[in-house]
Amino acid sequence: MNTSELQEIKNHYRIVGNCDALNRALDIALQVAPTDLSVLIVGESGVGKEILPRVIHDRSPRRRAKYFAINCGSIPEGTIDSELFGHEKGSFTGAIGESEGYFGIANKGTIFLDEVGELPLATQARLLRVLETGEYIRVGGQEIRKTDVRIVAATNINMQKAISEGRFREDLYYRLNTIPIQMPPLRDRGTDILLLFRLFALQMAEKYNLPKITLTDEAKQIMLAYKWPGNVRQLKNITEQMSVLSEERVIDAKTLRQFIPQDPESMQLAPVNHGGSHSYESEREILYKILYELRGNISDLRRDMNSLRKQMDDNSSIISATNNMQAMSNTTIAYQPSTEDAIAEEIKEPETLNLSDLGRQMVEKALERNGGNRKKAAQELGISDRTLYRKLKQYGLDNK
Repeated sequence: MNTSELQEIKNHYRIVGNCDALNRALDIALQVAPTDLSVLIVGESGVGKEILPRVIHDRSPRRRAKYFAINCGSIPEGTIDSELFGHEKGSFTGAIGESEGYFGIANKGTIFLDEVGELPLATQARLLRVLETGEYIRVGGQEIRKTDVRIVAATNINMQKAISEGRFREDLYYRLNTIPIQMPPLRDRGTDILLLFRLFALQMAEKYNLPKITLTDEAKQIMLAYKWPGNVRQLKNITEQMSVLSEERVIDAKTLRQFIPQDPESMQLAPVNHGGSHSYESEREILYKILYELRGNISDLRRDMNSLRKQMDDNSSIISATNNMQAMSNTTIAYQPSTEDAIAEEIKEPETLNLSDLGRQMVEKALERNGGNRKKAAQELGISDRTLYRKLKQYGLDNK
């Protein structure tokens, strides 16, 4: 592609930059646009991967059909199949009507799947079938439907690592990766950083009627040396912050350092584990703690229920004995309202007793029997020290 044609594309899509890696990505996008081959765009978050699918669609024979950009990471796992492939009426709660889904609506068009690495495995299987045969089935349906859709996908994760960890299907990866395009990170684009800064500064000045900010030579060197972990998105945010908050319109090194993070971690990229393995020790430990805590809570509830059941059995015996005594007294003595009221009051009292009252009584009794020793009391109750401490706070006994 000649320089003038490339510059025309950049002007049309407001793409700023002249680095070789960016030009190479645009060149591949324009070459693959007239075909129906699947494209996988790889690059860090914030590098501008969403521009290339639009270029591919607009330069393809499908440009007059629909184009949908879908962020796979923002759709809940429980509804993503319905969003992509549609659903039948009544197929799940809330499905009050039919839905075509993106693959039905975008027939003859293009679908851009951003963050494709976040798709659930079940959805990946459905997507693979569409790529291989053009066929899909709605959620809750049985009829096989056909669609003719061009797929362009993008991801910011290490796909090989995701495959080795079982989070992404290898066969789907190779289907999507027919034509790979690598978008360069901002730190590798050299003086494009300064060109982008000038663009963002000019946009802020025009939008909010502010004097445009500029950089000193020393500030420019800092901009070029910074790692930019957030890429173009981070550069735009910092430029907007300086445009609004800085009193000086000429940004020197001292002013710039107030807006660019200076701690070592922000100057480095996130570490990547190249070993292809992942340890779940910390997650397992957390699950064990939760299970132990639940076991203690269940034991407490079972003990409280047994105590309540015993109280109710005792009350039934009292009621039965009272009824017998009343029957005998009707033949031998006169009715005594005060005695009956007292018995009724005694019977009613346990009905107002709840689990919290029983639990409090049990804790108090256990502490009394162990001379206030919480550890021994917890052992007697069959719960952990931590659970006992929580119950003491719940019952207001922690200061006793």
